[in-house]
Amino acid sequence: MGNTPSAPTLTEKNLPDQAGKVFMITGSTSGVGLSLAQILYAHNARIYIAARSAEKADYAIGHMKSLFPDSRGSLVYLHLDLNDLSTIKSSAEEFLKAEKQLDVLWNNAGLMIPAQGSKTKQGTELQLGTNCVAPWLFTRFLTPVLRETARVRKGEGGEEGGVRVVWVSSSAAAKLSPQGGVEMDNLDYGRERSAWVKYGVSKAGNILHGWEYGRRAGGEGGVLSVSLDPGNLKTDLYKSLPRWQRIVVDRVLKEPIYGAYTELYAGLSIDITMENQGAFIVPWGKMQPPRADIVQSCKSADESGTGIARQFWEWTEGQCEGYM
Repeated sequence: MGNTPSAPTLTEKNLPDQAGKVFMITGSTSGVGLSLAQILYAHNARIYIAARSAEKADYAIGHMKSLFPDSRGSLVYLHLDLNDLSTIKSSAEEFLKAEKQLDVLWNNAGLMIPAQGSKTKQGTELQLGTNCVAPWLFTRFLTPVLRETARVRKGEGGEEGGVRVVWVSSSAAAKLSPQGGVEMDNLDYGRERSAWVKYGVSKAGNILHGWEYGRRAGGEGGVLSVSLDPGNLKTDLYKSLPRWQRIVVDRVLKEPIYGAYTELYAGLSIDITMENQGAFIVPWGKMQPPRADIVQSCKSADESGTGIARQFWEWTEGQCEGYM
């Protein structure tokens, strides 16, 4: 795996007009998600800012409107609390009452290195629950509108593969996750792992979900699924680190806009087609396979893989059973 990022190929300078498109970006009140929303709003899209804090969302929306007063797009706040599965259905339903279309869902929100022992409202390890389980459930509720949008776009003569789900992973999947990405027999962490390893597991889980969703929602549904490593970026993810560690990592981090370029490529580049279902995107916008053992996890036993992606999908489904 090469570690040198490619030059961004899709930026605010060459992105076509996005008028008439509806986008959802989770965790878009700061960092990469906010940078991505700004680019899309400047190009006249309708964007749902899905986040827990109405106050932060209102501030972000006001800021974007002041930056781009001539935009013909719109910005809508959607309350989304990924810490509590019991709230996800009502958040999705609020969107579905308002919209009959969704072109791209960016599962961008994420949490990194909370205090050891932190759990979601349902008792799942906090990073695994917030970064994997809740986004999976939110995506499940939005899949019918994604499929319908793909059907309509195809009827209008559009290229297949324009309607997408983007699962935002991290370089931590390659650097920190155990063999296979996730330990299926230790997702309750009965065997303790460091907070960093738990983060790596959650980010490997994003890749597995991205692959498995593509396998299930592609085909007739026509929805393209990709996962990505946005890059090493200066974002709020690092706020829980000790100050001395933040000073060290700041020296190697890039501005959030670069991560937005990676996400922009994943969500909107015409280089990515239905033939690239389940693809993994690396900075700052190119396709490259994830770590070899994670690729094996994505493949079924029939394909000489380990089938872990399917097992992880079914485990996630089990966690969400009472909230669907």
